[in-house]
Amino acid sequence: MTIKATLRAGTAAVLVAALGSTAAIAQQTGPNGETLAENQTFTYRVLDEFPSIDPNLIEDVEGSNIGRNLFEGLMNQDETGEVVPGVATGYEVSDDGLTYTFTLRDDARWSNGEPVTASDFVYSWQRAADPATASEYQWYMGLMQIENVDAVIAGDMDPSELGVEATDDHTLTVTLSQPLPYFAQMVTHTTTFPVPQATIEEFGDSWTQPGNMVSNGAYVLADRVAQEYITLEKNPEYWDADNVYITEVTALIINDENQALTRWEAGELDRTDVPAGQFPQLQEEYGDEAVSVPQLCTYYYNVNLSDQGLEALDDQRVREALSLAIDRDIIVENVLAGGQRPAYTLTHWATAGFEAPEVEVAQMTQEERNERAKELMAEAGYGEDGEPLNLDILYNTSEAHQQVAVAVGQMWQQTLGVTTQLDNMEWQTFLNERHNLNYPAIARAGWCADYNEASSFLDIMDTNSSYNDSGFSNEEYDNLLTEAKTAEDPQPLYQQAEEIIVQEWPILPIYHYASVFMLDDTIKGWPLENAQENWYARQLYRVADE
Repeated sequence: MTIKATLRAGTAAVLVAALGSTAAIAQQTGPNGETLAENQTFTYRVLDEFPSIDPNLIEDVEGSNIGRNLFEGLMNQDETGEVVPGVATGYEVSDDGLTYTFTLRDDARWSNGEPVTASDFVYSWQRAADPATASEYQWYMGLMQIENVDAVIAGDMDPSELGVEATDDHTLTVTLSQPLPYFAQMVTHTTTFPVPQATIEEFGDSWTQPGNMVSNGAYVLADRVAQEYITLEKNPEYWDADNVYITEVTALIINDENQALTRWEAGELDRTDVPAGQFPQLQEEYGDEAVSVPQLCTYYYNVNLSDQGLEALDDQRVREALSLAIDRDIIVENVLAGGQRPAYTLTHWATAGFEAPEVEVAQMTQEERNERAKELMAEAGYGEDGEPLNLDILYNTSEAHQQVAVAVGQMWQQTLGVTTQLDNMEWQTFLNERHNLNYPAIARAGWCADYNEASSFLDIMDTNSSYNDSGFSNEEYDNLLTEAKTAEDPQPLYQQAEEIIVQEWPILPIYHYASVFMLDDTIKGWPLENAQENWYARQLYRVADE
């Protein structure tokens, strides 16, 4: 759209003048022979401030998007989600599946010009597993089944005993305690990215500030203003800088989805999320610029099963009734209307190799679910003819989350006589309160797969998972997940785990995500076939208006 390119032309001119000739400008053509725009910047909207951009501490999707552009791990993903070389040119696996040997490229550099070595990965992985780091993603290192990782996480062994070794500057050897067929997928995650030891030791917690940060990805941190924006610039030291077209990436923090859409329409943004319910109209108006594709994320409500939760929620019948009374079809078709699908299990339907079990609740009509919900609530002694029940629904500030909460509250009121109180918090406070189980009843959650395998969803409900924000603990469930890690075919075990969730209802799955957004038609290279929607700005480029 011409108006967008025109509005950003001033920024582009300043950038080109500052950086000089770039590959994108010099070549004048994109990877498929397209004529490139002079302006090679990308600006997008995010909902909230990033809790952290330190790879070992990142715990949210938007933080991961920033981390993936500032840093590069052993392996990357291509536009379809397949694993491809990153800092490592490749790897070998021992016959028993317990030893991975990664060969690092010799031209990988930190943004200060220093070489990236295998020792940088050793330091990062030890730091992530170290209890002193207090990473919310420490548990992820445990999922990787690295030798001695559980003892390191528990504080019983020194991080130096972790099963990762720099054989030489360009060889990283990882020893596992048991084979993991999807291990290579796991090292595309930000937690496993290298971090600069000298910089961290010099600046401490402030090492991620502009002017301090040293990174090894396609971009460097240029500027950041809390609650407003973060700006990245092309890293000239990146090993593949000659093939990076986008020279500047800016994420604008805009809490209001409708305001963000208005700014997209005005040409201030290249990408923004579609407000709930507006996709059909926007698709009609803007055509292919309105995008909806499957995304490996599930939206659900945590039920607080800890001592801090309501006594009524200890009753499985109450939890099941609450789940049954949610009309998911109304939520996905009328409230959201962006291609989402109803969820009755935790694992997203598009997850590779996964087939959801045929749970009874998914086969019922909504009328049948409502009748069963009324029976269960009456048996438990709550609802219209029993003890009054009022539930708080905690969610992070977002109009879409509010709309879903309002809809669910109305369904519970009309079907079960249960009243609700809505409680919203800003992102970081919300995360802290939910992690600490400091909510009385219900807390909104959304989980996106860290790798394309069912365990990435199911592991969050393990007793020891730091993202088990309902306080759920079931020995049979934990054993199934443990057994699945060494099973030749883990799918039947995953299905049994899903069935336990449906029997116990520690969470209330609501819908499986679609990624629904507006994308300027001059931006090319977005990975629409990557179900995790892990994007890299270095894969993007802007074409000239026709």
